[in-house]
Amino acid sequence: MASAQSSEKPTACLALADGTLFYGKGFGATGTTTAELCFNTAMTGYQEIMTDPSYAGQIVTFTFPHVGNTGVNAEDDETADPVAAGMIVKWDPTEPSNWRAQEELGPWLEKRGRIGMGGIDTRRLTRAIRQQGAPHVAFAHDPAGNFDIEALVKQARAFSGLVGLDLAKDVTCAQSYQWDEMRWAWPDGFPKREGKGFKVVAIDFGAKRNILRCLASAGCDVTVLPASATAEEVLAHAPDGVFLSNGPGDPAATGAYAVPMIKGVLDADLPVFGICLGHQMLALALGAKTIKMNHGHHGANHPVKDLDTGKVEITSMNHGFTVDAQSLPKGVKETHVSLFDGSNCGIAVEDKPIFSVQYHPEASPGPMDSYYLFERFAAAMAARAGA
Repeated sequence: MASAQSSEKPTACLALADGTLFYGKGFGATGTTTAELCFNTAMTGYQEIMTDPSYAGQIVTFTFPHVGNTGVNAEDDETADPVAAGMIVKWDPTEPSNWRAQEELGPWLEKRGRIGMGGIDTRRLTRAIRQQGAPHVAFAHDPAGNFDIEALVKQARAFSGLVGLDLAKDVTCAQSYQWDEMRWAWPDGFPKREGKGFKVVAIDFGAKRNILRCLASAGCDVTVLPASATAEEVLAHAPDGVFLSNGPGDPAATGAYAVPMIKGVLDADLPVFGICLGHQMLALALGAKTIKMNHGHHGANHPVKDLDTGKVEITSMNHGFTVDAQSLPKGVKETHVSLFDGSNCGIAVEDKPIFSVQYHPEASPGPMDSYYLFERFAAAMAARAGA
């Protein structure tokens, strides 16, 4: 079944593995890519979403129709270049109207080799994702509008998918580095942290810059290590605490080398805090299991309930796998749950400063309801230092 939203010849085509076709107007880079297709319900933050390393191997459908109208700027990148394989929007990106804009979305994508498409029924596409699960797709942009449909469908069907795929190795840093930049503040941008702080080793499974900024703003002296770091390499820094970052791919695949490292850190009895993939990595190290979701959680408006306090937080999420709460071992409690579907959104080791959440408390993009988790991590390190 085909979809075309304009009488003009389409210049972009999205082919699903089941043969469904969507046509639209291409922008950004030209060429073809294959990936898993997801949708994101956030109303802001498209630049942060496209540069979030957790989106490696995925094309993002934006349900909010006005994407591109604030342009792009160097400050909002979560990593050096877009990591998501492509973007799909309802309306063609317009000329930006924002005082922070430095560039238009289309040329920005083109320079960085990412394909975009506008002018399609994103509601219909979102319904398809919800009903059949995140589909495998081939995505093409050709200004001449010439598409080999049979080849595109074949490429979509040949895509291996994210299950069993370790993508953290592709997006992690090549070597360790220090981080001292704090959260953005008017009018000077990102200030530098000064003075002595808690020594934190952050394991980079695909870390977003704003997570590192939040750690620095919470009083942490951050050293970032690659995903492949061993427990010995982590502990050699004599950290006050260890942070496990977000990242893409199948947690079980990354866990093949990350879980032994985390177990070694746990044996050292240090405060540990994990986010997103880091949450899943911690759960695996503690003996739990992870499972692939039907279409995942992607947006900046997800309600999560704190089971300890009863409070509801509106959170930012981006994950296609989840921790199986039924597999949590004795001594590990569920702390947060999604109010959309009841899936696990947080765990903690009883009577120890070891905890993690599935969502993104750094709010980039998203609400600030959950920043307290960074302060909780800092308080745990302070308590250990004063013990």
